[in-house]
Amino acid sequence: MRRYLDVDPWKIVESGFHPERQRASESIFSIGNGRFGQRANHEEAYTGDTLRGSYVGGVYYPDKTKVGWWKNGYPEYFAKVLNAPDWTTIRLCANGEELDLATHAPLHFRRELDMLRGLLTRTFEVSVGGMHLSVKAQRFCSMADVETAFLRYSVDVLDGSGTLTLEPVMDGDVTNEDANWDERFWEVNAASGDATGGHLTVTTRKTGFQVSHAMRATAWFDSRSLEGSALPMKHGHAVRFECAVEAGSRCVVDKTISLLRGMDHSKESILEKAEQKVEEAVALGWSAALQDHMMAWERIWERSDVTITGDDAAQQAIRFNIFHLNQTFTGDDPRLNIGPKGFTGEKYGGASYWDTEAYCLPFYLGTHPQGVARQLLVYRRNHLDRAIENAAKLGFDGGAALYPMVTMNGEECHNEWEITFEEIHRNGAMVYAIHNYIRYTGDEAYMAEGGWEVILGVARFWAQRVNWSEAKSAWVILGVTGPNEYENNVNNNWYTNYLAAWCLQQACDALEWMKAHAPVALSAASAHWQFDEAKERPHWEAVSAGMYYPELEGTRVFLQQDGFMDKAQEMAADLPDTERPINQHWSWDRILRSVFIKQADTLQGLYFFEDAFDTATHRENFEFYEPRTVHESSLSPCVHVVLAAKLGLETKAVEMYLRTARLDLDDYNNEAYQGLHITSMAGTWMSVIEGFGGFRVRDGKPHFNAMLPKAWGSYSFQLQFRGRQLKVSVDAEGTRVQLQEGEPLEVVLDGKAVRLS
Repeated sequence: MRRYLDVDPWKIVESGFHPERQRASESIFSIGNGRFGQRANHEEAYTGDTLRGSYVGGVYYPDKTKVGWWKNGYPEYFAKVLNAPDWTTIRLCANGEELDLATHAPLHFRRELDMLRGLLTRTFEVSVGGMHLSVKAQRFCSMADVETAFLRYSVDVLDGSGTLTLEPVMDGDVTNEDANWDERFWEVNAASGDATGGHLTVTTRKTGFQVSHAMRATAWFDSRSLEGSALPMKHGHAVRFECAVEAGSRCVVDKTISLLRGMDHSKESILEKAEQKVEEAVALGWSAALQDHMMAWERIWERSDVTITGDDAAQQAIRFNIFHLNQTFTGDDPRLNIGPKGFTGEKYGGASYWDTEAYCLPFYLGTHPQGVARQLLVYRRNHLDRAIENAAKLGFDGGAALYPMVTMNGEECHNEWEITFEEIHRNGAMVYAIHNYIRYTGDEAYMAEGGWEVILGVARFWAQRVNWSEAKSAWVILGVTGPNEYENNVNNNWYTNYLAAWCLQQACDALEWMKAHAPVALSAASAHWQFDEAKERPHWEAVSAGMYYPELEGTRVFLQQDGFMDKAQEMAADLPDTERPINQHWSWDRILRSVFIKQADTLQGLYFFEDAFDTATHRENFEFYEPRTVHESSLSPCVHVVLAAKLGLETKAVEMYLRTARLDLDDYNNEAYQGLHITSMAGTWMSVIEGFGGFRVRDGKPHFNAMLPKAWGSYSFQLQFRGRQLKVSVDAEGTRVQLQEGEPLEVVLDGKAVRLS
């Protein structure tokens, strides 16, 4: 844990200059609006350790795969999240000397992310070119108009005199730090401007994604308007403002940006529309645009805020996670999904992982209108043909579908063999998400509108992926990697086997529902997908009923996989701090031979299928696996919170909550410099609502069985549920649920039914 940020319920604050943490801060203070965003880079030049990053949703590049040993079935490319043209830069010179905070040590440095308002502010004092300056930079990506952004840069001269120069820049000369072949991914189509601003239109090579920026720059010197001059650039445009200053002078630059995607506009009109959009934004002005932006955030917080009293670190953390989730995905574009780094970095690539279905869907079900969560399912339904192609590349046929581990367009683009070929449990998450969505919303119609077809394709995959073991007289699944990626190429991973059998049973149940409620849709789908019930269903039922599950004899413990007890049974608590995280200190060989678990694996299954097992089974498995888990995956601690809370293990639940909630803020795994763990942030929300709040949906009703941690005075949260908005409050007196919007509803509190109206 590396805590260097101030604790505040509504703000993230960096007091003092921390160049050794600059990259981590760039990630943590990132901003976005669901369409685009960027890391919190300094506006002025910085030659220290930095990753300048601006990102646009839905845009990617197929970077050719680079591996030492090619294997049949490998994807030919890895879809890179592209570093897009930079619109945040403002060069500052005093008497001809350019400011660079890597060489001009700042005084009184402060960086602040106001999560309530979605506003990034940075202030500092610095001496450069014989002047002592006070600088204040503010910017936001508008949540009210998602094609615009605003930046205000103010400089006060505290001492000295001379010439001050400010140059707002749009720069298309950008590269990805993680490019496999040092390629440039963008072509500049148009870059020009004048003394008031300019435009920059770029297109990705190979994929042809077009993005058009327009900039307007205005400046004031001691409240008087400043005239600028044009600075043409090969890959962009800049405007120069210059003035003679003395102590007491103030210079302010407003930089207004429009950013339009070709996927939303035609190639013929995009530049004209970008210019029109930026003119409208300038006419609106900084103050009015900020007010609209803040009102949009107010509406978001009204439906998604979680309040915690008595523990400001816990309060700050949950809001930090909710803030980043909401500025990463807003649900207004069916072509977008929730990337693991959002707009905070390049690491991993891809727009969607199984994280969306397993972790993010509950957050969007509980905090957004129902259509947002439905859209996440439709996104996968729209990729079904690609999932069938992915399976065919690995030798499956007959319409079997294998959803990708990493994708931008439905095609698998991950190329680590133990992930691409073996981490097939991801396929089951697609079916679980459909089940979870329908259970939560009651929207059974989705089964006929796309759900059944996905379930069918996944069932066909599992039906082919198993094989019969004469030795065990059971169906087995060989050569897989479970959620615990510190085990590769294992046989009979319990979670994978259980999930596969459950998916096959779900296919049978879904088929019966289709027969009863949507026979016309079933007939059409059967014809389209060449489904033969008499041939396929008996095999599904046989596999589901006859699956093999490894167990620890004489106990209720489900073994993670065959041979798990052959490992030296060491405990994570015995690892020295100097060797953690082990993935940064141990060889991969040593990790694979160890007992240590990267993330919840068997316990992931117990979380998903809680009601299939009694409390004693939950407890015995938790007590067996938790001491062996090092939680070096961001997706791990939240599952342990939910299970620990269910079992009444408050100390462990709170420990795991702080680990998942403050994973990036306190940089537990020393990874924040690469970008934030956006998808696992949804797990933090689950930790409070499903863990401490004890929220479940059973028989179409919300159930609550809450725990109040001793360190907390109280907590409350909002829930969207079947057209209602609920407010749940927990304190020393108990749990209260208020119906704030919608029709009367019955809920179950601590086992007792209560009618709300």
